[in-house]
Amino acid sequence: MSPLIGNIVAQEAKEMRLLLSAHEITSLETYAAELVKWNSKVNLTAITDHKEIAIKHFVDSLALAQYITPADRMLDIGSGAGLPIIPLKIIRPDTAMVSVDAIAKKIHFQRHIIRLLNLQNIEAIHARIETLHKTQGNSFSVITSRAFTRLDRFVSLAVPLLADGGVLIAMKGEQADHEITASDKTIHENGFMITGVHRYTLPYSMGERVLMFIKQCKPCQIKA
Repeated sequence: MSPLIGNIVAQEAKEMRLLLSAHEITSLETYAAELVKWNSKVNLTAITDHKEIAIKHFVDSLALAQYITPADRMLDIGSGAGLPIIPLKIIRPDTAMVSVDAIAKKIHFQRHIIRLLNLQNIEAIHARIETLHKTQGNSFSVITSRAFTRLDRFVSLAVPLLADGGVLIAMKGEQADHEITASDKTIHENGFMITGVHRYTLPYSMGERVLMFIKQCKPCQIKA
């Protein structure tokens, strides 16, 4: 893998006030190389251009880094090829993390990357998210999802897994405002509310993104 990905991610991370070490940059480059190699045989992602991997996968994932602490236990729902969890784990090694996906080949790839990069305190689980509460109920302080499903469904699936006082962070694209409008009632019926919305633009004009922060509210007042 050329150093293009590492150079782009390091520069854009600096703009986010994240100073990546040489080891972290090398780990991201290795991850990217394996993603491209595996993708030639197993469909993991539609994005294979090096610049797009750097921006749409890695830089976008790192937008979450400032909201993750060593005290958290994070769950990534529908993590696919390991996004955002693998880039986050690389630069936040002290945070306990779990990923879940129903597609076996994607979890196999994640486990390969975890072994290859010797990542610690991270687990990739092959399961349907609807069943995870049986073993992991109310045990995560942060639950995220990157373009996995509708906002209302994400909240409904995540609620049984969220610890008291925890936060849901939905990573969305340009249709975020429509999803907020369509999902507002369901979110409130689950006892939650959107407490913050962070909008940002990916470098090189690669799209608009939104982070939605959702927390429990007691009591919630459903908007008319």
